[in-house]
Amino acid sequence: MSDFYSQVVNSRIGGMIAGPVGLPQPVELDRYKPGQPLIEGEVLLGAAPGGRLSGALARVLAGAGVTVRTSLGDEVREAAGDAGLNAAVWNGAAPDADARFKALVFDGTGIKDAIALRELREFFTPTIRRVLRSGRVVVLGTQPELSDGPREATAQRALEGFTRSVAKEVRKGSSAQLVYVAHGAEDSIDSTLRFLLSPRSAYVSGQVVRITAADESPALDWERPLQGKVALVTGASRGIGASIATVLSRDGAHVVGLDVPPMADELAKVMGEIGGSSLALDITAGDASERIADHLHAEHGGVDVVIHNAGVTRDKTLGNMDEGRWEGLMDINLSSQERINDLLLERELIHPNGRIITVSSISGIAGNAGQTNYGTSKAGVIGMVQSMAPVVADRGLTINAVAPGFIETAMTAAMPIATREAGRRMNSMLQGGLPVDVAETIAWYASPASGGVNGNVVRVCGQSMIGA
Repeated sequence: MSDFYSQVVNSRIGGMIAGPVGLPQPVELDRYKPGQPLIEGEVLLGAAPGGRLSGALARVLAGAGVTVRTSLGDEVREAAGDAGLNAAVWNGAAPDADARFKALVFDGTGIKDAIALRELREFFTPTIRRVLRSGRVVVLGTQPELSDGPREATAQRALEGFTRSVAKEVRKGSSAQLVYVAHGAEDSIDSTLRFLLSPRSAYVSGQVVRITAADESPALDWERPLQGKVALVTGASRGIGASIATVLSRDGAHVVGLDVPPMADELAKVMGEIGGSSLALDITAGDASERIADHLHAEHGGVDVVIHNAGVTRDKTLGNMDEGRWEGLMDINLSSQERINDLLLERELIHPNGRIITVSSISGIAGNAGQTNYGTSKAGVIGMVQSMAPVVADRGLTINAVAPGFIETAMTAAMPIATREAGRRMNSMLQGGLPVDVAETIAWYASPASGGVNGNVVRVCGQSMIGA
């Protein structure tokens, strides 16, 4: 559904009215188009003294062909040079006053105590206003629980408040994220940094990503990182599910789309458009897990990526919640995922370096009136991700979740206009997201290079004001 308000306030006449009276004016977000560079514009790279990630950052940026400027010292410049990075160096001097940047990247791992947090102000205060439209801010740190003592842990935890506040200040369709990188995971940041800097992360902002060490990933074609992979997508006939299937296919995967039999024709149409295959069944049926496992084994020898997207809403306030609304929703949204995961893992049908990815919701984080059943199921999805992460890690797999906010779908189009407008405006982007925004985040999780991304729940909500 089109956002009529955004069209009006961003028109020539509407803009003349909206600005003076203070109406929100959403910026059209840059979104990824196949073949475009990772980022269109220069990246400014900085670091607190003693940081441990600058060399790894230089390697990733060099590999992505990004134009970088840095005023870091000789040691870091040498690391950048070793990585093949052609950096314009200012030798400690401030950049030109009219310099503009598409992204600011800051290694904060050298911040060891609260006093050293001043490094954030010293780097960002002269540069934050120079971020271009749909720009990016990425701060990197160390997980507080893995820090060397309470003072470092305190300072590293402070990075979350800083980054989320920056995300609310940059505006203009820009975003800010925090990436915690465990010791030993320096070489596992590639896919995450590429995702967060690129237009693929258009509707992701104010998020915290945790990266742990992973086995070295194979060499990738970054345009088609899922080439040769098989991906199962439930609820794939329309909306977010169809977008997930399309993006994974674009990235090279063969998609096995699954949906209920009444949606078989729509499912076949989507799969036909992307060269995928269909599996029409009800995931709550008693034999559904066995049929899925048997199909994946017989037709594909297993599966690389499992996407649990199928879900429903059956809203009622708790005092009016009948058993059918509760039990039926819980089975679709949560229990069926557990059954499918358990059987695929038991039969070892998920290939090495495989991915389990599930769709939660900000309702599972913040709750929502009239959705006790839905909020419970989506919080359960988060619990499943967190509890299963160490289990699947022992098998060389990962499990992660996305938590969408207001996404423009047929379901949100049916909302009352006041509720719909509130959902669109109550976030830092001042607009609703698109199904492709959820799909791009899932594609990042699915990448063979994302082996260090495990147990994460990333909200795709434009930094909604609702929830944490």
